[in-house]
Amino acid sequence: MVEEVNPEVTYPLRRAVLRPDGGDLVWAGDEDPASFHLAALTGDRVVGVVRFSPAPCPWRPDSDAPWQLRGMATEPAVRGSGAGKALVVDGLARVRARGGDLVWCDARVPAAGFYERMGFTVVSKEFDKPGIGPHVGMLIALSST
Repeated sequence: MVEEVNPEVTYPLRRAVLRPDGGDLVWAGDEDPASFHLAALTGDRVVGVVRFSPAPCPWRPDSDAPWQLRGMATEPAVRGSGAGKALVVDGLARVRARGGDLVWCDARVPAAGFYERMGFTVVSKEFDKPGIGPHVGMLIALSST
């Protein structure tokens, strides 16, 4: 089950999966009223999280209504169970309903295959995010239907 949640609900999984060695868990845009945060739940346990927020796309500056996917994390034990897919499918539908025309992300290289299976395309060379590791830019265009 996927639910929209307050940003604070995402922080424990962000810490465990995305920032195990420390680093910021609260990011600019988390509290923006236009942003939304989703959690995948198994019972009452949060097993996956993601944030979507309106943000200019560095690879498609001509996009009218770009959104960024950020902070995607799933518990290692549930990977492959569909939790991550459910988060992305739900999030893309919500972005589309809000008039978004594309979603982009800085994907960790090991996660790029997941995003490709979700319909995203790699649009940049590999780059390093200091303290986090190698990433690639990815995006998916959204249809209006």
